Amino acid sequence: MQPTNRFVKQARLVFLLVVAALAGGVSGVIFAYAPDLSAVSTLDDYAPSTITRVYATGGEEIGQFATERRVIIGYDEIPEVLRQALISSEDANFFNHFGFDLRRLGITAVENVLKWRRRGGSTLTMQLARHVSLDGADPLGIEKYWSRKVNEAILTIQIEKRYTKREILTLYCNQMYLGSGAHGVEAAARLYFGKPAIDLTLPEAALIAGIFQTPSRQSPLVNPDLAVERRNYVLTQMAENGFISADEATTAISSELVLAERTPGRQQVAPYFVEEVRQHLEAEYGARALYEDGLEVHTTLDASMQAAANVAVERQLRILDKRHGYRAPTENVLEDDETLEEYRHSRWRYGMAVDDIVPALVTGTENGAIQARVGEYTTSIPRAGFGWTRRRTADELVSPGDLIEVKITALDDAAKQLTSELEQEPEVEASLIAIDNRTGRTLAMVGGYSFNRSKFNRATQAQRQLGSLFKGIVFAAAIDRGYTPSSIIMDEEVCFDPGPEQEPYCPENYKNEFLGPVTLRHAFERSINVPAVQLMAEMGPEAVVAYAPKFGFTSEVPPYLSVALGAAETTLEEITSAFSVFPNRGVRMSPFQITRITDRTGKLLEENQPEGQDAIPADTAYVMLNVLRGVVDRGTGQGARQLRWPLGGKTGTVDDFTDGWFVGFDPNITVGVWVGFDVKRSLGNGQDGASVALPIWREFMRAYIEDRPTPDGFVPPNNIVFQTVDRTTGEIAEPWATNAIQEAFVSGTQPGSRFER
Repeated sequence: MQPTNRFVKQARLVFLLVVAALAGGVSGVIFAYAPDLSAVSTLDDYAPSTITRVYATGGEEIGQFATERRVIIGYDEIPEVLRQALISSEDANFFNHFGFDLRRLGITAVENVLKWRRRGGSTLTMQLARHVSLDGADPLGIEKYWSRKVNEAILTIQIEKRYTKREILTLYCNQMYLGSGAHGVEAAARLYFGKPAIDLTLPEAALIAGIFQTPSRQSPLVNPDLAVERRNYVLTQMAENGFISADEATTAISSELVLAERTPGRQQVAPYFVEEVRQHLEAEYGARALYEDGLEVHTTLDASMQAAANVAVERQLRILDKRHGYRAPTENVLEDDETLEEYRHSRWRYGMAVDDIVPALVTGTENGAIQARVGEYTTSIPRAGFGWTRRRTADELVSPGDLIEVKITALDDAAKQLTSELEQEPEVEASLIAIDNRTGRTLAMVGGYSFNRSKFNRATQAQRQLGSLFKGIVFAAAIDRGYTPSSIIMDEEVCFDPGPEQEPYCPENYKNEFLGPVTLRHAFERSINVPAVQLMAEMGPEAVVAYAPKFGFTSEVPPYLSVALGAAETTLEEITSAFSVFPNRGVRMSPFQITRITDRTGKLLEENQPEGQDAIPADTAYVMLNVLRGVVDRGTGQGARQLRWPLGGKTGTVDDFTDGWFVGFDPNITVGVWVGFDVKRSLGNGQDGASVALPIWREFMRAYIEDRPTPDGFVPPNNIVFQTVDRTTGEIAEPWATNAIQEAFVSGTQPGSRFER
């Protein structure tokens, strides 16, 4: 035998032994690791974290909750240009390999050795295997690099065997992180370009495809120059792979990066309402379902009414705040080692429009005016623009470097100049809630001046004294127990004995004036204190407070005479719901915010229907409704009369003017407003409910009725009779007599009947 032949045979034997050893090793590795891998079939039910979305009644999206901002789309919703860009930049041989591109892996390995680096040659399938089932890395930090790579390789083969290339690409496009909080191509398209992925242009698609490499660094919101550089590389690769022509690539490369217009970090349309929804979802379904399961939540909110509520609260609070006077700026950038020329406020990065209120940097006070800069714009505010401060010159108000608020009244883009007025952020708070009378649906909710400033919801969480609002419950109890609006009650100086070893209780009227005998109507319309206490004393405090739970009060109301004047506390939501009983024929509908909730598959998880409880008889409710209309026509709520709309309502003011209320209704909705400070302090002498709360209510209602036909009005029950009486004496009068009104009575209680009280 020739030595050469013997050498060849030995070499072949060694080769076979090596191959057998390698095969055995690979088999052993697969046998060892395969049982520990999650079954690849779990991808059949692929359900990554998706966004829980909250919708208003009209379908408008009003809120989102998510740990990962992701919108799942199908293969056909991924535009071809984006698929081509992605394949060109990440895996040019995607449709031809079996999960591994051996040629690419070999080239990458050689380059890594020559350049002393560790760069991967992962295919799309390998990246998907890593991010879907292995979550990118071992959370405990103890899994070895090579064992993880083996797991990844085995899973890659399983994915390729089980799924088509279309399915793999779709999973990949939905799963991967693409910077700035966007997960998946659809979320990225909406974030960066303000459009769905299907509408992306060539340069836009190339930019998104380029982000896949290092999303945290190459987001155009983080590093636009790097994002464009990577985009241009992707376009070049697309041309080399024959997806686009060289001319198309050149044109796209020369195009400017145009991102979606970014808006400033303003509040959501209904942040307090959405937070109420969030708390319910987390309590009922848990945090994981809330933030990861992509629930669809349909609510009762009316988006247009909510927008009107936001405007009314902010505008009127600013007007009210100015009555308290000017407060000097609290921040000066020069004290923070900034310069007037170099300082940049984050709000200035966004667009500006007339009526926007924006921060401005004071640069001087020449000629008695405030000179200021708002980004690249300049503005000069003359005395007319800060007249409300009662200061004569600008240097009495501000110094260079002060940060102030200004309201833009005109804007000249060409000259980069603004016309503006001085503003200041209000200290006082307010809340507003609107409820549908017939269903209890919450239509609008404002829980404070700014959700960014305070998350505390003053519409649902704040327990405040009611003032004269509780008279609505007292007088309703009286009507229900046989009194009429024409019944006479004494308005006179009086004291009550509360019991042994206690000081006498001596209620007082505003301005300490007494009118003698008055009708219940007149006492209620003018919100006179003593008659309300007299009425409660006649009926008995226990009998009156027994009505509170019927009207929806959840906290205990003590049976004291002072409760007649509003010593009891409750929330704005509860008192507004209580007053909705009057226009709803005595039925109180429980307020609610969510109509239905479904999961990501459309399965119904929760559905809510209106729930009503009888509070008082329909005839009692109508008589009270008619009295409440008199409050608007002639009483403390006359400020609402200018709306020329069928309305009723009641003001409320707490001692020392610490809280101001107005709750009013039309045939369809009841709206409540509260104004005050979080820590009890006076709103100012004379700042009662009619002065501080009613203006907010009126502005909201004006927007609400603007495009609505006038309703038919309030329809009385069959057992209501009308009779002309003198509203101040309660006696029968001729229709043309002074003070004559058409009064509503429960049949049999009208003047002259044998059941008259």
